[in-house]
Amino acid sequence: MRPGDRLGWYAQHFEMVEVNSTFYSVPDLRMVERWCAATPDAFTFDVKLHQLFSFHSTPAKLLPRDLQRRAATDERGNVERTPDLVEAVLNLFLRSMSILRSAKKLGALLLQLSPAFSPRMHNLDELGKLIESLRDYRLAIEFRNRNWAIGDQLRSTTDFLRQRKAAFVNVDAPAEEHFTIMPSNLNEITNSTLAYLRLHGRNARAYLTGKTVAARFNYDYRDDEIDEVAERSWQLGREAHEVHVVFNNNALDYAPRAATRLRTALGQLI
Repeated sequence: MRPGDRLGWYAQHFEMVEVNSTFYSVPDLRMVERWCAATPDAFTFDVKLHQLFSFHSTPAKLLPRDLQRRAATDERGNVERTPDLVEAVLNLFLRSMSILRSAKKLGALLLQLSPAFSPRMHNLDELGKLIESLRDYRLAIEFRNRNWAIGDQLRSTTDFLRQRKAAFVNVDAPAEEHFTIMPSNLNEITNSTLAYLRLHGRNARAYLTGKTVAARFNYDYRDDEIDEVAERSWQLGREAHEVHVVFNNNALDYAPRAATRLRTALGQLI
């Protein structure tokens, strides 16, 4: 299948997609227009925010071209995350999102934080300005450092998000207590309009040592595990108006096959 045909094919089988490419680049306006044209009216795009916003080291080459020349960089070529730069990238990002919004196809914006964003080195208030800038959008936040979600810190984290109407991203992940692996036994609802569940697979060795995204999330869910995810989705749906479930086990065709089996388990496909 040609790359340009994949979204149209996907939209024949699923009602929502989570866009990952936007983590690495601000989408061109014409590209977003093509996304809209390739999908039905009721289709939904959840869009991952650019990595500059999530405290990841960001090479200058991942910025829009005009901003590459203006941004200060360190000796490794990573940009300095200044308020002015964040604002400039956000303005360009939201301009592209306005196309999805006008087409009524924009779901949630996903902020996938760096594992380096930890309670020891950072505080939640550092997210405040970005959250405020996105107050008119549905925002889901995925922590990638488990120390935000264990012990007394969990309550502080969820209270912070609840007060700002941001959705806590629940995960299915390997059963390891490594600091980069979030616990899978949480079903937190911090915004009653949206529950978010991302499924990363249960391969601990791959998650911790994989050199590529596909290698890290190389996992094929068994049928009994799909049934567990279905039950968890139902539980989230009892407390939230809408539940977005996204398979991130993106090696081979594992994710779309798992999503199809989940839809069957949920009674969406007969």
